[in-house]
Amino acid sequence: MNIRPARPEDYPSICALWNPVIRDTTTIFHSEERDSAKVHEIIDARRRDGHEFFVAVAEGRLLGFATYAQFRGGNGYRHALEHSVILDAAAWGRGVGRALMTRLEGHARDGGGHTLYAGVSGENTAGIAFHEKLGFKTIATLPEAGRKFDRWLDLVLMMKFL
Repeated sequence: MNIRPARPEDYPSICALWNPVIRDTTTIFHSEERDSAKVHEIIDARRRDGHEFFVAVAEGRLLGFATYAQFRGGNGYRHALEHSVILDAAAWGRGVGRALMTRLEGHARDGGGHTLYAGVSGENTAGIAFHEKLGFKTIATLPEAGRKFDRWLDLVLMMKFL
């Protein structure tokens, strides 16, 4: 398995992985699917700010991605970061998520990151457990912070010092 920064040739595979999660689950609260142009825009914005978008690839197949950006706007938050990690279901339990997060955390730390936040859907118990295994602690539950599929969703805010 290779963990590396995303390349333009990865964008269709990123969309193919990301869009079903957007469309069919409450893992992500928004409902706007991504196309290659939008992925390119997101990655360019992250890189302009010194952040990154990593992919895990094995045997020519995208297994997942992890990316991060500043937690909130304003230069007082430049050391507080928030990430996203999405895996193909076939990659669950195989160390792919851990490898992506290890690379992401190192990059974030090297860039001056102090804290890393995860906003996890309250319905995503596997995502909460994954982050706990990586040393993240739940610091808050924001009740009914999001809405999707005509219902309110809690957001579990987790963090880790880098």
